[in-house]
Amino acid sequence: MASASAPSPPAAVSGNWLHSDNDGDAAGLGLGLNIPLGPFLATVGGKGIYTNPKQGDEGYAAAVGGGLQWKIGDSFRLYGDYYYSPDSLSSGIDSYQEANVGASWTIMRPLSIQAGYRYLNLAGKDGNRDNTIADGPYIGASASF
Repeated sequence: MASASAPSPPAAVSGNWLHSDNDGDAAGLGLGLNIPLGPFLATVGGKGIYTNPKQGDEGYAAAVGGGLQWKIGDSFRLYGDYYYSPDSLSSGIDSYQEANVGASWTIMRPLSIQAGYRYLNLAGKDGNRDNTIADGPYIGASASF
């Protein structure tokens, strides 16, 4: 059996928005470098994030991190990623922490359905409480170009 697939582009660009009625919003744009490692694709990079916690001041975070994808067949992937921003790279919050793990199924290129677990926390600053925007299972969709 022969199969062919397009090589992964050297750069990864991402965008996301998360909202919690109880804890606020976070929106980000990311840029990363893709590194093929056999059946895996590693990505290292950073994200610029706008934060608007319910308790605390709106601000920003410059997070660094990366992820790992494992392609299984032509349309299924397992993935995980983690990004962190300390107080020195954040404004309005003490720190930013984001982690995702899940599976992705490509229905037809470029559309995919994702399901997994997501955690996103904005650590409180100046006596404000932490705002956990996401901490649980999720279902989403994405487009890859």
